[in-house]
Amino acid sequence: MPLVITLNQKTSIPVEVDSIQLEIVRTQTADEVKDTQVQYGNKQVPLGEFFDVSGSAADDDEIVWEGDCAHVKLIGSHLKQGRIRVEGHAGMHLGAEMTGGEIVVHGNACDWVGAEMHGGRITVHGNAGHLAGAVYRGGRRGMTGGEILIHGSAGNEIGHTMRRGLIAVGGKSGDVAGIALIAGSLLLFGETGIRPGAGMCRGTIGLLGSEEPPAMLPTFRFSCTDQPVFLKIYLRHLQSLGFPVPEECLHANIDRYCGDFLEYGKGEILVRSRR
Repeated sequence: MPLVITLNQKTSIPVEVDSIQLEIVRTQTADEVKDTQVQYGNKQVPLGEFFDVSGSAADDDEIVWEGDCAHVKLIGSHLKQGRIRVEGHAGMHLGAEMTGGEIVVHGNACDWVGAEMHGGRITVHGNAGHLAGAVYRGGRRGMTGGEILIHGSAGNEIGHTMRRGLIAVGGKSGDVAGIALIAGSLLLFGETGIRPGAGMCRGTIGLLGSEEPPAMLPTFRFSCTDQPVFLKIYLRHLQSLGFPVPEECLHANIDRYCGDFLEYGKGEILVRSRR
């Protein structure tokens, strides 16, 4: 049986639970986990003030968060291994700076999903907020490895200054996706906001939805129309993980645009061809 942490008292003031680390709680009893101090506003309180705790992560290497945790921040931050499941919504900074393991959310997530993550996989079956896989303000790079799979929609600045890894969004996405992208792959399957790839140096942005894509920035140039083999490999991989990839994407012609020529110009934006 996994360690089950159930919200029993909703609060509009965020609760920060970065002190609940899987490698620590797997050696603790349920009562010891309840006594762990978490940040609540400007003070620290025991986790048990807001959550019921049962089970143990010793055998399953798994934590389950239950309830509407939209105001619970930093779930799974710095995760190294094991599995975290959220049965409900998750708050900001889900899986921030994690290096391994898996996080699955059966609900929505807020801003900064997988911010500066280094490895592992995050799957959000609902929607996500802004800045998924992004760099923190003042930082040097966003996510440097791992995968973020968002089945629903996501907000602005997805993959901001991303260095490595894969982000896939099944629904709508906001403005400036892949802004300042250093490397890595960002695949968007729904309607996309304006100015994708602004300031990107290298890497790949795929605009694979059936909707009319946004206008390319004038610092991008059309290169060719093709059916990239690597893209099909990525799409098959996503399908194997249960991600909703439209079958027609596997056989579509792809228009390739190179840019951003305000930077190195070695990035690419791949668009489902209308030619």
